[in-house]
Amino acid sequence: MRNLAIDIGNTGTKYGIFEEGALVEQGYFEGQQQLPQVLLNQTFANAIVASVATSAQSIKERLLVSGKLLELTPQAALPVYNLYKTPQTLGADRIAAAVGANYLFPNRNCLVFDAGTCITHDFVDAAAQYHGGGIAPGLNMKFKALHTFTERLPLVQQNEKSFPLTGQSTQESILSGVLAGSVAELNGLIQLYSEKATDLVVILCGGDAGFFESNLKGRIFVIPELVLIGLHRILTHNV
Repeated sequence: MRNLAIDIGNTGTKYGIFEEGALVEQGYFEGQQQLPQVLLNQTFANAIVASVATSAQSIKERLLVSGKLLELTPQAALPVYNLYKTPQTLGADRIAAAVGANYLFPNRNCLVFDAGTCITHDFVDAAAQYHGGGIAPGLNMKFKALHTFTERLPLVQQNEKSFPLTGQSTQESILSGVLAGSVAELNGLIQLYSEKATDLVVILCGGDAGFFESNLKGRIFVIPELVLIGLHRILTHNV
């Protein structure tokens, strides 16, 4: 049985093909009209589509699915108990990442960071209860904001995983403010959650996960495909 999970994000779309529960192929593309041939040339048993950006309808219409074609909406049944006060505003990628964490680390308290366009953190406890989390600007967004909303600060590009703690030029100061500040932000959140949740598992995904993996304290699990795994878990829960 081949199932498909599609995650439509703010900057592009990821897909994962699962066979008997295992992720056997994944990829990335931009734009909803340029679906990879691998998605157009085969029929999937079941599929799930989630979007935090535009409508998923155009992708859904082009897929060949013999069984269930599920769009992740606030009404979809979840394998975790959702305690979020406004589930209708909860990003599909956030709940999928939390579900993926709970699936990979059952009966554990999990803190998930998705470091992409935004940096989100989400907490799901050992009893499979999703509590929510936080949303902050991502690294590139912070660099762009400093340049856009000031008169003279340059647009600085992040080219390396290291950064100066004490900037000795304007460019170095921006690198320190954005990168050192963001590392301190995540380390602080890990410490706060560790104080309230025993045996905490910290998981990273998203495009900037590699940067944070190199700079955060303690044991960190980097799982780039976490959202796809969570989407597939939600799909199987609904089939």
